[in-house]
Amino acid sequence: MKLLETSVYLGPNVYALFPVIRFTLDLQELEQWPTMKLGAGFVAALVAALPGLAEHGCSHREPGGFIRRMTEDEGTWIGHVLEHCAIEVQNVAGAKVTFGKTRAAGSPGLYHVVYQYEEAEVGLEAGKLALALLRSLLPPELRTKDKDNEPGWNWEGARDEYIRSAQRRALGPSTASLVRAAEARDIPWLRLNNQSLIQLGHGKYQRRIQATVTSETRNIAVEIASDKEETNRILGDLGLPVPRQELVYTEAECIRSARRLGFPVVTKPYNANHGRGVSLNLMSDEQVAAGFSAATEHSRAVVVETFITGFDHRMLVVNGQLIAVAKREPGHVVGDGQHDVTGLVEIANRDPRRGIGHEKILTRLEIDAQAERCLKELHMTAASVPAAGEKIYLRLTGNLSTGGTATDVTNIVHPDNVEMAVRAVNAIGLDVAGVDFLTEDISISYRESGGAICEVNAAPGFRMHVAPSEGTPRDVAGPVMDMLFPPGSPARIPIASITGTNGKTTTARMLAHIFKLAGHHVGLTTTDGVYIDGQLTVKGDMTGPVAARMVLRDPMVDVAVLESARGGIIRRGLGYRKCDVGAVLNIQSDHLGLKGVDTLEQLAEIKRVVVEIAQDTAVLNADDEHCLRMADYTKAKHICYVTMDLNHALVKEHIRVGGRAVVLEPGAGGNMIAIYDHESHVALLWAHLIPATLEGRALHNVQNAMFAAALAYSMGVRLEAIRHGLRTFDSTFFQAPGRMNVYHDHPFKVIIDYGHNPAAIKAVCDTVDRLEVKGRRLVVLAAPGDRRDEDIREIGHMAAKHFDYYVCRRDDGLRGRGSDEVPRMLRSALLEAGVSLDQINLISEEQRAVDHALHQAKPGDLLLLFADDLQRTWKQVEEFDSRASRPADERSSPNRVPVELPRSAVSLEDAPALIRDERGVRLAAREPEIAD
Repeated sequence: MKLLETSVYLGPNVYALFPVIRFTLDLQELEQWPTMKLGAGFVAALVAALPGLAEHGCSHREPGGFIRRMTEDEGTWIGHVLEHCAIEVQNVAGAKVTFGKTRAAGSPGLYHVVYQYEEAEVGLEAGKLALALLRSLLPPELRTKDKDNEPGWNWEGARDEYIRSAQRRALGPSTASLVRAAEARDIPWLRLNNQSLIQLGHGKYQRRIQATVTSETRNIAVEIASDKEETNRILGDLGLPVPRQELVYTEAECIRSARRLGFPVVTKPYNANHGRGVSLNLMSDEQVAAGFSAATEHSRAVVVETFITGFDHRMLVVNGQLIAVAKREPGHVVGDGQHDVTGLVEIANRDPRRGIGHEKILTRLEIDAQAERCLKELHMTAASVPAAGEKIYLRLTGNLSTGGTATDVTNIVHPDNVEMAVRAVNAIGLDVAGVDFLTEDISISYRESGGAICEVNAAPGFRMHVAPSEGTPRDVAGPVMDMLFPPGSPARIPIASITGTNGKTTTARMLAHIFKLAGHHVGLTTTDGVYIDGQLTVKGDMTGPVAARMVLRDPMVDVAVLESARGGIIRRGLGYRKCDVGAVLNIQSDHLGLKGVDTLEQLAEIKRVVVEIAQDTAVLNADDEHCLRMADYTKAKHICYVTMDLNHALVKEHIRVGGRAVVLEPGAGGNMIAIYDHESHVALLWAHLIPATLEGRALHNVQNAMFAAALAYSMGVRLEAIRHGLRTFDSTFFQAPGRMNVYHDHPFKVIIDYGHNPAAIKAVCDTVDRLEVKGRRLVVLAAPGDRRDEDIREIGHMAAKHFDYYVCRRDDGLRGRGSDEVPRMLRSALLEAGVSLDQINLISEEQRAVDHALHQAKPGDLLLLFADDLQRTWKQVEEFDSRASRPADERSSPNRVPVELPRSAVSLEDAPALIRDERGVRLAAREPEIAD
């Protein structure tokens, strides 16, 4: 059994519309060993290790269904078992995940094992732990063959270590409750670090939390709350009940202060939390000295205060309102007259509610140094047997993290005590705070029963309120969300997600331009980079989830336009859970044969994710059968079809019933882009008035403009703003690099385009045919090396007969091809399509090919450059001096055919034999000229 590949999907993907992990697993010999062949002992041992598997329904959709799958007929295969184990291991650590699927990956024994996760690192470790567990349970004859099996591996120890590790990485209970409250309100969130820093909302609407500190929490209020002496003074000055206290720095000062205040006293660190270093009910100088020593382990300064008797109550105040109150009791055991303290702790820890850290409602009890000190105070040891009903405290404070318990008492709090807590928090200035109030009875006014406020805590824990040991759980995270995002206020910025084979970048740039001119601060991701308000911030192919999150994290952005490419969706999914409008422009042959995508149907399934997550509108190309089928998969409120066929039957019916569509309507004045919606008809704009369409001749850009109009209209942009945006969007290199960029400053016209698949090549070639050219048409043709042979040949066929002269080249990156393999394949395809050999030149390196073509161009010619390095090629065209005399070897007639050959590999004598087709048939009777 071998793990071949691991993929972590950050968002919606081809397997699910939420984050999942995919293991590609080779079962090897285990392909012949389904669970029933592994034996009943294997299943029994697995369920003993992970009892929760008994609750998995699997395909039977009822508890016990997965056990049936493993034990009925021949059983199921280990890949499927791994899926369920990876899910259950996460559940053991407190995660709430249920989804998984296992599918054959083509070859026998090869499987894709997909399962849900909450936190990526925790999910990955769960999969690896589940794999190790399965290996350890294999029959001996298989286990000895497995090189990855660890002798002596212990499941219980590995499980507990995993739980501790998961607790360190996973969101804490307070942060997790806030995230759940955000999800319940449809507020998006992003984790910003590996701790508890969370962004809620997108773009300019975002807020942040770190645990229960919010972006609205005032820093000065946190500082005051952290200063126990200052908090005590402020509250005391307002007449609120507080213990008397003093701040000390030495043991001698501590003892003197205790004597002045009067025993019993409390010592605690000046700025620690979670009950660390706190010593209670100190009755002598010796105890005070020991308490001072314990406190200085956490802080240089120590607070000494009068000991207030009563129960510890945590009163949670959010946005000026008391939300919940919990009565906390330190971790303890209750004697039964039979077991010693150690035995009672073991019995208490059997409570299924107790776990490691924050894994469950209660934390396991431990007999450690603090417990031993508490026992010593009672003149007991861990071996002592308490009397029946005797309560033995093992902690001094009621913190849940040390094994304490919490009882909800919100409903019985006296109104005076409510007012007291709110006044205290307002006095400090916190938006979210926990008031620690000691009193015998919270239902009696502090004015009658006494008691005192010990502390006001910034970043109070929510665990005791969300999951109390006893009493009613309280929704304490909801009020925090309502404070940060009052009902009716926005949390999301509008998101447009655009995918397809061709036209994505141009359409995205057009839409961003429309929004910018309409007054928006736009975040744009494209194959060229990330743009914020028109400024390039990160250069490169930025069409994956990381780039999308850059935009959604920017606090200035109020609209996101996200180009979503096939590669990003395949590798890591989308970086956001939903978009307002999703568009699929077309599904055409490109990148087939890569990453398991071999057919147009498979490619369509990947790109379909964009419309599956669209909430308001799915924009689909009605002229593309693969896009049309996607209408069955979207849950968007509206479908907007885009068609260049006025008589499209489906679109006409869609319009008739009030549907939305953008249609190209031919007329006497040219082609009109029209919008239909709710039986209304709007003549938007003449196509030839859009500069990027080259007076309407570039039909692929006409279609891109139609998609941009459909997207903008569906996102609520005014019609006049759409018209203005399209009228002012041109195809210059600086506005849309590599998208039909026209250079006019030479005696001949140069067009630069990034077309790199057959459909794109055809669209650009067809556009060139429609342009008026006084001279010849020349082209520098290329194809990416990682495309299939048939795709490269089709590029050659598409370009054939459109030009008078061809230069075949390769990209800088060979992508597994030989140095001149691609240009030779292109030349062969051109010849097959009827292009004459003397019309073709082969110059592999891009810069030399472009330079040669520029020198060949004459006044009145049109030169089309299919470019790879766009910036370099544009600069090369700009800097070319068309007036300079040409070198003698470049003044030769295009009828002479230079062939670029590796100097070390080919001699001049070999050159004639190189001009042959793929079968070795000689194509030229004369000897070619050897290009330098």
